[in-house]
Amino acid sequence: MCRNIRTLFNFEPPATGEEIRASALQFVRKLSGFARPSRANQAAFDCAVDEIAGAALRLLTSLETTSPAKNREAEREKARARARERFA
Repeated sequence: MCRNIRTLFNFEPPATGEEIRASALQFVRKLSGFARPSRANQAAFDCAVDEIAGAALRLLTSLETTSPAKNREAEREKARARARERFA
């Protein structure tokens, strides 16, 4: 999986449209192998990003959980600590 795609469900504050679109963009980049598509492929690339972002938004709004929402900053700090340990 692409390292830049992050879990977006069950966080406080909830994921923004910008975060969802960024994840969709990373997903399409990974699938297509293009960081930037050619002009010939731009429309298909953009359409795929829009469709995946829409599907992700529908998914995130329809999921339910009994777990308390995670704190974004606390999760970022845990990830930084793991990275420091891994790359020390």
